[in-house]
Amino acid sequence: MPVIRLPDGSERPFDQAVTVAQVAASIGPGLAKAALAGKVDGKLVDTSYLITQDATLAIVTDKYADGLEVIRHSTAHLLAYAVKELFPEAQVTIGPVIDNGFYYDFSYKRPFTPEDLEAIEKKMVELAKQDEPVTRKVLPRDEAVAYFKSIGEHYKAEIIASIPAGEDVSLYTEGKFTDLCRGPHVPSTGKLKVFKLMKLAGAYWRGDSKNEMLQRVYGTAWAKKEEQDAYLHMLEEAEKRDHRRLGKELDLFHMQEEAPGLVFWHPKGWAIWQVVEQYMRQIYRDHGYREVRCPQILDKSLWEKTGHWENYRDNMFTTESEKRDYAVKPMNCPGHILVYNAALHSYRDLPFRLGEFGSCHRNEPSGALHGLMRVRGFVQDDGHIFCAEEQIQSEVTAFNALVLKVYKDFGFEEVAVKLALRPQNRVGSDEVWDKSEEALRQALRASGMHWDELPGEGAFYGPKIEFHIKDSIGRSWQCGTMQVDFSMPARLGAEYVAEDNSRKVPVMLHRAVLGSLERFIGMLIEHHAGALPAWLAPVQVVVACISENQADYAEHVAQMLKKQGVRAESDLRNDKITYKIRDLSLQKFPYILVVGDKEKQAQTVAVRARGNVDLGVMPLADFMARLSGEILQRH
Repeated sequence: MPVIRLPDGSERPFDQAVTVAQVAASIGPGLAKAALAGKVDGKLVDTSYLITQDATLAIVTDKYADGLEVIRHSTAHLLAYAVKELFPEAQVTIGPVIDNGFYYDFSYKRPFTPEDLEAIEKKMVELAKQDEPVTRKVLPRDEAVAYFKSIGEHYKAEIIASIPAGEDVSLYTEGKFTDLCRGPHVPSTGKLKVFKLMKLAGAYWRGDSKNEMLQRVYGTAWAKKEEQDAYLHMLEEAEKRDHRRLGKELDLFHMQEEAPGLVFWHPKGWAIWQVVEQYMRQIYRDHGYREVRCPQILDKSLWEKTGHWENYRDNMFTTESEKRDYAVKPMNCPGHILVYNAALHSYRDLPFRLGEFGSCHRNEPSGALHGLMRVRGFVQDDGHIFCAEEQIQSEVTAFNALVLKVYKDFGFEEVAVKLALRPQNRVGSDEVWDKSEEALRQALRASGMHWDELPGEGAFYGPKIEFHIKDSIGRSWQCGTMQVDFSMPARLGAEYVAEDNSRKVPVMLHRAVLGSLERFIGMLIEHHAGALPAWLAPVQVVVACISENQADYAEHVAQMLKKQGVRAESDLRNDKITYKIRDLSLQKFPYILVVGDKEKQAQTVAVRARGNVDLGVMPLADFMARLSGEILQRH
């Protein structure tokens, strides 16, 4: 006779074991219809799950994140069902949920085509409308292997065979299709109403290039059509804002096969870089950081001491000289400890703050590279604070305020904070990790910040605060970090003389505001759709003459602007002014100054702001005052 405790605190007794679906029905027909799954004592289960003893239960509907995940997982199975209906010889492999959707990999004799994609989606709609029940059964591992071999699904059989002997596995069936899965799934295919197949790609079986190339089908699924429409609109906007396309159109940078994952910066792109770097350099100065520069390659023995060699070796580029092994630095922290260790420090020196625009290299898989967003060579606005344990909270609290100011200056108003906790593969004792995690929590409380916790996602040497910024079309980007590290300073012999003349190991705070400058500039380009605010724009003003008669005056105005620190260019082409304005507008310059005979005679300029806004004729000094105010306010 189980008693079911509901989220509102109420209890419902039952005379016998009861399913999640029956509990939902006892509450009301509306909830019974909306139920997609249940959460029994915190565990996500099917609505058919039988509750045999007292338990807490939440009915999961499409209003909850768990409900959306169940919808997406179930839609992946619906996709596989449709593929098997249309292409019986295809073999199914794996089909996980991913951000905003799902994918499924198939083995088939030929690549799928866009026409196939349309047919598969049409079949999915047809199967969903049949509202076939989705049922679960459990089989012993070996029996499940035999079953999938008997129906020619050798990939599924291989997956199950890798499960330890003696374990049971769960299978889900809808109509004529059965798949291996932990679940849970929606109670019937009719619950799946809003989905769309997005694209095709290739993927190696088990991610190994020595294995067969499979056909990957990506899709998206949502609870409501308006949510999917909003997502598809966001994707359209993202395509328009793609930094790779804008980088080419605006002549900012390029990448090519001769240097995979590395960036060729063009003059305009490098101008943006310089503005960003100089802004951050001023932030360093204003907040007590001393800038340093450390070597690019360091002996293997150093990376062994820090733990990187054991925990990060696969991501490191290595080299050899005179029978010594070296690694190209993937991060800056060991070098900063060596700078700290070059002198003896007292407790009076703490906190000791170092900053570096440090060039790092990481051996990212080629398939993961993505323009400026994922590269092999990058520069971090990296900083490390050596401090006493009692200084952690004040240093982290000050950093929290700093990071929010920087993001606001760059135009990012929405910031989500997350706390990444100890991973399975880590260095240091549980006691040290407890201390580190609690120190960050205390600093977040002191900052008045709300945060979410991410178990298992910390760095191998310490927990970290992550700052996720939301861009103008609603996408979230993980950006700055603050990490507490009790381990690495001790490993490299860092210490300070305490007030009682004893030697103590400092705590090391790893912090970055922007993270990778390459990635942050890519984010800026997409956030502003290439139309960077005046203070960031690579060219802030272009002076265009109406005819050759004013070429000398246009060039004079451009030179006057340059002398006052403005990034200005002149357009002296012998083309119609309407053509020049249209052409210059496509380059997204903040201001175009047009000069004709009248402006030349009166020593004025006709000002056009970005977006084809005519601000009229004014003396150059008045325009400069306007531009200077805009730059000062970082608008």
